[in-house]
Amino acid sequence: MQLDHATIVTADLDTARRFLVDVAGLTEGDRPPFAVAGHWLYANGRPVLHLIDATAPAAAAAAGRTAPRIDHLAFRLDSAAEWQGLLERLHAAGIDYQTAQVPQMGAQAAERQLFVALAPGVVIEFVTALPHAQR
Repeated sequence: MQLDHATIVTADLDTARRFLVDVAGLTEGDRPPFAVAGHWLYANGRPVLHLIDATAPAAAAAAGRTAPRIDHLAFRLDSAAEWQGLLERLHAAGIDYQTAQVPQMGAQAAERQLFVALAPGVVIEFVTALPHAQR
């Protein structure tokens, strides 16, 4: 089994799309003609993140269904060059972020985390091996 995609419901589709494309490095791609506005964002040729206009949860709640929610998404960066590129794009865009370190646990090496508050209630995390973040 593997994760297929995640969905973020937001009232500010454009800000979320711009951040995820211009800073995180996803690409916008084809999306079926759903009745609610949104975007599908791709990584490695696959639609991994669906952005949906925040009007969708209200309609779902009215129909007796639980409105979708998400705490955060995490993207793994596998090289120091990817990490450095992310930092450069964050700085160029003037985007604030917080970092943290995940301590080594057994055979699992220490990692660096970077968190961006994309919108109220939506956080995007980037994670990499600690040596990649120590340039």
